[in-house]
Amino acid sequence: MSDMTLNKTNHPLSGECFVPGDKSISHRAVFFGALAKGRTEIKNFLTGDDCLTTIAAFESMGVRITQSGEQVIIDSEGYQSFKEPLQPIDLGNSGTTARLILGVLSGLPFHTTLYGDDSLTQRPMDRVAIPLREMGAKIDGREKGKFLPLAIRGQQLSAITFTPEVKSAQVKSGVLLGGLLAEGTTTVIESTKTRDHTENMFKAFGADVKVDGLAVSIEGRQHLTGTKIQVPRDISSAAFFIVAALLVPGSCVTLKDVGLNPTRTGILDAVKLMGAKLDIKETKHIGGEVIGDVTVSYQELTGAVIEGDIIPRMIDEIPILALLATKANGQTIIKDAEELRFKETDRIESVVATLRQFGCQLKPTPDGMIIEGDQTLTGAKVDSFGDHRIGMMIAIASLIATGETTLTDKEAINVSYPTFFEHLEALIHI
Repeated sequence: MSDMTLNKTNHPLSGECFVPGDKSISHRAVFFGALAKGRTEIKNFLTGDDCLTTIAAFESMGVRITQSGEQVIIDSEGYQSFKEPLQPIDLGNSGTTARLILGVLSGLPFHTTLYGDDSLTQRPMDRVAIPLREMGAKIDGREKGKFLPLAIRGQQLSAITFTPEVKSAQVKSGVLLGGLLAEGTTTVIESTKTRDHTENMFKAFGADVKVDGLAVSIEGRQHLTGTKIQVPRDISSAAFFIVAALLVPGSCVTLKDVGLNPTRTGILDAVKLMGAKLDIKETKHIGGEVIGDVTVSYQELTGAVIEGDIIPRMIDEIPILALLATKANGQTIIKDAEELRFKETDRIESVVATLRQFGCQLKPTPDGMIIEGDQTLTGAKVDSFGDHRIGMMIAIASLIATGETTLTDKEAINVSYPTFFEHLEALIHI
């Protein structure tokens, strides 16, 4: 781990920024490219640590994957050709890889062991393991398979109809991937619509997937066909510069070619609730995904209540929204976000602890936080908690904090945005 010294900016942010490829879609493109027969070409792939973990996991099962920067080529004979890994699969810090690969491995005819780093080892996996066991999977691990390490003895799976208790696209995706390898039709019925990149990927790779309101169904034992995928740029990464532009006087920034999938644009709706005016232009539709440009300028905002169905559509952006709320006029209340407690850190506690170190007044609640507005931030030595989104939040906070800020463990940011500081510097010194 290394420290980084950051200071308040004396310049507005201006110019255009091409943030990296979408993390969720990059993961899924590798999953589906490996499961499909033929060649899959992925452009604008996110080269963050988590997505590279997904590549390594499938390589360990004999899938031929070539990566050159943001381009990935997968040559696969389909999931029927996967080989039993010779060693346990290291999932690092990637919760997406862990939960989605459980669905795949549960239906393959061999034994696999999964493990991860200290943070991932504390994140619950039973939310996926339980429905997969209903399908016939044999999954064992700590506390009856709740936590990594996990051992999976692949079985012939049978379809189920499943209603998740948590609002999680990872859970939905893990069960649907298990359904692809199962006999019969597997249906997942959500209480709230979560990000639908998995459904879009099924269609892009030629699968017959049915979406009826909140229900998603996949017929088992289908064959996927390799294709070309262009990954949109990640709105979760763009959110940090959207907030930076709203916070730093005189700023005007355009985020180019950003994914505008309606299941992911909660951050845009949230800042609009706080009074922000954004210029959003849809420019293309590729593989079921909407792509466009978002232009945002400095504005004074007002606190709001952020709750309900908007939360699953912006769960990863809540840390940076909390920072924005400290400068809005009035109080902001975030509700219905208990899923934050099961991320890379307990993000409710880590966000509150981090912003308090900057001198802010806010308090945690069981499912969110209450944030006072119109506050002055003071630089401090602040730890990222090993969480990429907390690390980036700290960096944006330093732009408006008086004095010097020291970010501890800046390497955590490499999980989703290896070029973050390079892009931030370019926007300040354009």
